[in-house]
Amino acid sequence: MSEISNQAKNAVTELIKRSKIKPGQILVVGCSTSEVQGHNPGTFSAPEIGEEILSGILPVTKEYGIYLAGQCCEHLNRAIIIESEAAEKYGLEQVNAVPQPKAGGSFATALYKALKEPVAVEKISAHAGLDIGGVMIGMHLKAVAVPMRLETRKIGEALVIAARTRPKFTGGERAVYDDSLR
Repeated sequence: MSEISNQAKNAVTELIKRSKIKPGQILVVGCSTSEVQGHNPGTFSAPEIGEEILSGILPVTKEYGIYLAGQCCEHLNRAIIIESEAAEKYGLEQVNAVPQPKAGGSFATALYKALKEPVAVEKISAHAGLDIGGVMIGMHLKAVAVPMRLETRKIGEALVIAARTRPKFTGGERAVYDDSLR
């Protein structure tokens, strides 16, 4: 396993263990392979790096029974690649797009090739997320995202930002909350 693949594996493993994400829920990953190499996003797309990162992440999400969603780049309006089973389960509307390294991104392209029945959807509300290289996955997280600092702070040269989600707190000063949902 390469260093990049190992860093990705460590980051997603820690995120899953700490985020309270459950089997059958969605974890979204956005990734700039250009940033992983130390370049500006979209300038050095690298399919082999997308595949390396996926090789660290996908086996872990499968082990925990979590659906992996891959965010495409801005050229596909940040569409999401996900298994069709997950799209059906969550009522996600399919759009017509097949990611490519320079139109969708190398990570999303690798995920599309690796999934059994991949589909592209316009948007999701994921339960947790991993942002590799500042690609702004927040739009694909549930309404209340809670930032998490992971021990793995970089994959290659790209900064890693993680988030879990939690239910909204409803009520006022007299409300009582379930601490297990925080």
